[in-house]
Amino acid sequence: MSKLTTLSEFLYKRKFEVLFIALFQHLFVGVVLADESFYTEVVWPINMFILGIGLVGVYIGKERWKKIMRNVLFIAVVAMPLFLHFSGVTYRYMEWISIVYTLFFGLIFYELVRFMMRPGYINIDLISAAICGYLVLLEITVFIFQICYYHNPNALKGIDAGSPASIYMDMVYYCSVTLTSIGFGDIVPGTHATKLITAFFGIVGQLYSVVLVGILISKFSSRNSNT
Repeated sequence: MSKLTTLSEFLYKRKFEVLFIALFQHLFVGVVLADESFYTEVVWPINMFILGIGLVGVYIGKERWKKIMRNVLFIAVVAMPLFLHFSGVTYRYMEWISIVYTLFFGLIFYELVRFMMRPGYINIDLISAAICGYLVLLEITVFIFQICYYHNPNALKGIDAGSPASIYMDMVYYCSVTLTSIGFGDIVPGTHATKLITAFFGIVGQLYSVVLVGILISKFSSRNSNT
């Protein structure tokens, strides 16, 4: 058995654990990095490459068109930060990056929800997929708000606009407290559109938790009825 085959089997068997690690490091690696320019120029593309590796197991056995779409979006999300070296940081370009990233994470979220909705029993894969789903929902929320912010900097007040890295980290913080309905109030929506989007994602975050609990209970009940 080749090393490549062994790696593919590992990524398939541990696909959600690997994806969780990839998502977690992408969202929260800023905790241990003080150099924001280094984050933007080096860590950001590496983060996305790690995410690509984390997706390998999720897409094993999927339809060919899904793999093609994943590959195209993966190339885009890795390449677009690298082009910042040539194009420079402009709000228009960052807006387009955020749109592509929203599509990328939206595709992942779709596959995770499909997996969680399949008939079957509750197991470690289901729990891991549910956690990954919440992190991917956070990623989608982050990049939707980035679209709003780069389109109109007045869309959110209290954002540190010093660099793309600081904006992203503030977005992760803001979206985390929005989805969990904590809401400290140090970053606030500045337009009617972002106020409504904030309210929408606050509701979505709570609905995800409620629906997830329902799925877990139904699968656990199904397991008990068959034993």
